[in-house]
Amino acid sequence: MRSLPGEDLESCLLDKAGLRCQQISQMVQEVQKVVHCLTTEISRQDVRFQAVPCSDGYNENIKVLAPRQLLVTVPVKGLAGYREARAQRWRYYSLQGARLPCPLRAPEGLAQWLEVEQFSKPLWQWHEADVNTEGDVVPAKVLQVFRKLVENALGACRLAGTASFLGDCAPAVWVAVETGSGPVAVELAPAVEVPRAWPEKSRWPRCLRRWPPLETVQCVKSFGFSLVALGSYHWQLSFPQAERALLAQMDEDGGCRRLCLRLLKQLTEDVWCPGPRPVITAQHLETVLFWTCEKHPQRKAWRAPGPALLRLVRKLHKCASQRLLRHYFMPQSNLLQSASPVELDCVASKLAFFLKNPCLSLP
Repeated sequence: MRSLPGEDLESCLLDKAGLRCQQISQMVQEVQKVVHCLTTEISRQDVRFQAVPCSDGYNENIKVLAPRQLLVTVPVKGLAGYREARAQRWRYYSLQGARLPCPLRAPEGLAQWLEVEQFSKPLWQWHEADVNTEGDVVPAKVLQVFRKLVENALGACRLAGTASFLGDCAPAVWVAVETGSGPVAVELAPAVEVPRAWPEKSRWPRCLRRWPPLETVQCVKSFGFSLVALGSYHWQLSFPQAERALLAQMDEDGGCRRLCLRLLKQLTEDVWCPGPRPVITAQHLETVLFWTCEKHPQRKAWRAPGPALLRLVRKLHKCASQRLLRHYFMPQSNLLQSASPVELDCVASKLAFFLKNPCLSLP
């Protein structure tokens, strides 16, 4: 296996990565103003949804998946005091409310049901039929209500020319936002935030692992998790703050892990997976880094960026080739399960070419 060419490629990548960070930061600042305006109006219309605040720095509600693709979680209000569901029961309803002869498929991986009774202090509005069926808060119904609120807010906020509704993405809610650097596709997803708790379904950390250290594990778990409305019947477990905490602390030994992640993102966006909505996103690349850190916990493995970056590229190539990337906190879930096999094969081919000859010309 050839190593990366000297300092020229690394210096070029670092320059481009620095410029990328500045551009994305500016883009996020523009988008969050629009999102804040929309969600403030939505909160005024429906008390169950909270406004997404603006921030001069990192905004915990905004996840940059690609330079032209964002995921924004909109916190819901009135679902506090979460506890795990103990009693198992079958569900026999359709999204239209009709009774089904057979039970619905049980949730797998990151998916799970959500009952109003799992919260100690729910607002009475969460019992309403527009979001509730037989005691379950149904994400498809929540998204249907939320979609209408977004459409109304776009008109009320007078954002014509700045933001427009993307109506062909149901059940997800997408908005196109015009920024100084071009259009950005923004997915708005209602989310139940569960701080200071950890889901029983997540068996993390795994036995006999040496990374991350115990004190880091305790810190990461203290940030809790979220339940995001992204599907029809099941809510999706998400760990945005825990993942960010893990990233923030991983180089306390003086390693170059986060630097390698920046380089990996730059190469992915420029060479292997360009485009506005790529099949490989920042979420996938961060997961690749987590698994590689766990496999190579030694400090010496992260001293030199060249060999460390190649290690990440090999892991990414394996995942794309096998169409399998396990979620770091929930390994029973495959993050590439819904990805296009054709697009993954294309990425795998480009990665294989790079690994044979790391001396590439950047566009």
